Amino acid sequence: MVINGELAPGIAIRQDEIAERFNVSRVPVREALKMLEGEGHVSYLPHHGFRVTQLSIAELIEIYDMREWLETGLVRASIPRLGRAELATMQDAMAKIAKAAADSDLTTVNEQNRRFHFQLFEPSGLHRAVRTVSQLWDSTDPYRQLYFGDRFNAETVNDDHQAILEAAFAHDISQTVSLLNLHRGDSVAHLRSLLGDGK
Repeated sequence: MVINGELAPGIAIRQDEIAERFNVSRVPVREALKMLEGEGHVSYLPHHGFRVTQLSIAELIEIYDMREWLETGLVRASIPRLGRAELATMQDAMAKIAKAAADSDLTTVNEQNRRFHFQLFEPSGLHRAVRTVSQLWDSTDPYRQLYFGDRFNAETVNDDHQAILEAAFAHDISQTVSLLNLHRGDSVAHLRSLLGDGK
């Protein structure tokens, strides 16, 4: 619910409503919230309860900067190992993004976008770095939903993906890294405009 944007950043989480919705007691809901707090998805304020974590633009930029550093290393290690299986997976993800965007299915757009990108990282064999990048993606998923909620981005994201795919499978590491940096930078710029925060 947090990742797909149903519970938006900053919103209060009502444990009773969650328990009722999933037909469970408050105990597993509270345990789940503690786990989510440990992962940075929610925060707890005494006398106020849990809220979905709300990131500032500065925090979003920091996360995207960390992604750039790690993802660059992963791509450099992965590109020599890319083959037909990875190409097929990335092309399939792009096709599913296009269909989901046409259906206004933002959850699937988000899932397949992630699938596309991680196919560039996983062949690296750098499992700890991939896990760290996955956690960084998790922390900004609600904001990615906001980004994909803008029709322009949902319709054009595959233009960037096609260029990235072509560079990666031409084994052009510097061009792939450059295109990924531009792609990531466009996301930050658009999120800044959507959130109305110039800081």
